[in-house]
Order: sequence, then C-alpha cells, then structure tokens
Amino acid sequence: MTDLKLGKLPDRTPVKLAVLLPPDLHQALQAYAVAYEQAYGVAEPLAELIPAMLTAFLDSDRGFARSKSKA
Repeated sequence: MTDLKLGKLPDRTPVKLAVLLPPDLHQALQAYAVAYEQAYGVAEPLAELIPAMLTAFLDSDRGFARSKSKA
C-alpha cells in the first residue's frame, strides 16, 4: 500500500440537532449573519454559519483543549 501524506478522512456524515434559542440570541445570530454578509459579500444561512461558529469557539477554548488532552 502506498504511503500518502493525507490520512483517511474522518466521518463527515452530518448529524441533525434541534436547539431552542432564546429570542435575544436568535436576533444576535441574525445580526451576525448580516455582519458576515457585509464583510464577505456573501449571504449565508444561519444553519451554515452556526456550525462554523461553534467550531471556532471550541477551537479557541484553551480550557476545553486542556481537558481533551488530559482525557
């Protein structure tokens, strides 16, 4: 078998998750979507932005990273 630099891709099967949001958080997310569109010139639906926002948040949380490394 050939050694490739790119390893096997992880499972990318989407998981549907329903979440109830308080109205003020929903308004803030909508405002963020508007700011995103103004910044990048592309309107993205919240359903596309929220996973990216959560990923960025988790990636930047040092306490979470430390707890993952201890596990």
